[in-house]
Amino acid sequence: MNELQGIVYILTNKNNNVLYTGVTRNLQRRLAEHKLHINQGFSAKYNTEKLVYYEWYDRLEDSIHREKQLKKWHRDWKEKAITDFNPEWKDLAEDIGCDAEYIQAVKDAYELGQYVADNPHAAFDAASQGDSGSRPE
Repeated sequence: MNELQGIVYILTNKNNNVLYTGVTRNLQRRLAEHKLHINQGFSAKYNTEKLVYYEWYDRLEDSIHREKQLKKWHRDWKEKAITDFNPEWKDLAEDIGCDAEYIQAVKDAYELGQYVADNPHAAFDAASQGDSGSRPE
């Protein structure tokens, strides 16, 4: 994926009664972070770890603009957008490659103090071979 690209996404909890809207350059990694509660914020507090909606943009600025727009929407507008995109409100994690193995690789990399870039497997492999893989400044 081009580094200038961005993805707007909506997560919900298991009961579909809380919505979280975010933006990222790497949806697969970011979703794993949500599922692992890496960042202790709104998403972790309300267990919003089920991916139900996303939009890809060629420019990160466009995705940030769209995220701000969606955050201002009424809940029923968001629900309609989600239902149009994902009628069953199923977790789309595996559809984007965020399966149990990938989530475990992200967890392992974080536990080793690794910065998780696009490929947590690479960070984990580097750490096991003695490369510090520290977070870039």
